[in-house]
Amino acid sequence: MPDTIFNFRRREFITLIGGMTAWTLASQAQGAERMRRIGMLMNFAGSDPEAPIRVAAFLQRLHELGWTDRQNVQIDYRLVNSDNEQQKVVAELIALEPDILVANGTAMLRAVHQATKSVPIVFVNVIDPVGQGFVQSLDQPGGNITGLSNIEPEMGTKWLQLLKEIAPHIKQVAVVGATTLGGAPGIESAIRTAALSLGVKVIPFTARVAAEIEHAIHTLGMRPSLLGPKPLDVANTGLIILPGAITRGRREQIISLVARGQLPAIYPYRYYATGGGLMSYGVDTADAYRRAASYVDRILKGEKPADLPVQQESKLELVINLKAAADLGLEVPSTLLMRADEVIGRQSSF
Repeated sequence: MPDTIFNFRRREFITLIGGMTAWTLASQAQGAERMRRIGMLMNFAGSDPEAPIRVAAFLQRLHELGWTDRQNVQIDYRLVNSDNEQQKVVAELIALEPDILVANGTAMLRAVHQATKSVPIVFVNVIDPVGQGFVQSLDQPGGNITGLSNIEPEMGTKWLQLLKEIAPHIKQVAVVGATTLGGAPGIESAIRTAALSLGVKVIPFTARVAAEIEHAIHTLGMRPSLLGPKPLDVANTGLIILPGAITRGRREQIISLVARGQLPAIYPYRYYATGGGLMSYGVDTADAYRRAASYVDRILKGEKPADLPVQQESKLELVINLKAAADLGLEVPSTLLMRADEVIGRQSSF
């Protein structure tokens, strides 16, 4: 089996999340109740520490709702780190006749959406599910799909505003990620609209593979622009990293390259800032999985996805890394620090 696919048996899974969750298995008899089955699809590498964090949150919430893995529900996990393997893995899971599928991210949702119109699907971390055609509307999704939309296109406006606030000198912003895929075009459009009022030029860098990410950041931080005859004004350039499997999977490389290029950047999730990035603003990813577990519970108890509104994440986190700011020579405004949910490296309270 390719290294990009991971089929977790119970022992392997417990080893993976070891110590993160510890629950006492309930001992009540289950009688003749049928074992329910959940298929979980996640676009992560097996070594990514984010996967067990999210799964642990999902399992904990399921347990609180009365579902215990291998007792009254069986969960089949698949981690897929290659677009080429998605359809194969989805087919494997559907062949197991799950009662429900949980899909993380746009690519995984698209794969299961194409594969089945009958098995209920709960998605997590999908941008603009209406615009991408997965559901009819947020209030009445219709069909067999519902879930949680983690980032709306308008988030791009907030990212640019925050970046301009922490680095007011920037005159242009590079947007790096899969700018033509999923909900990214809507985000880029929101950034462009906000840029007009802030007097900032927007430069998109499409990066769908690791080499393109490295090329984009080297172009910004270390070389003249390849977009035209004039070099980029690097000293006045900021960076917005878009959400997506490719940027998440290469986050350590991205953070390192950005720091080397001395570029102020904002990222979509907390783990970028805790990993050394300047700042992040986005949803609590573990909370999204807890909420997804609640929808799984309701569907297993008889409700239909078509009747469950798509939830938009309201728990947003602003995280600022003071060491990264100091390395860039930036003085973070006290008003911004006071609004932050977490400040890394803070020595005193404000």
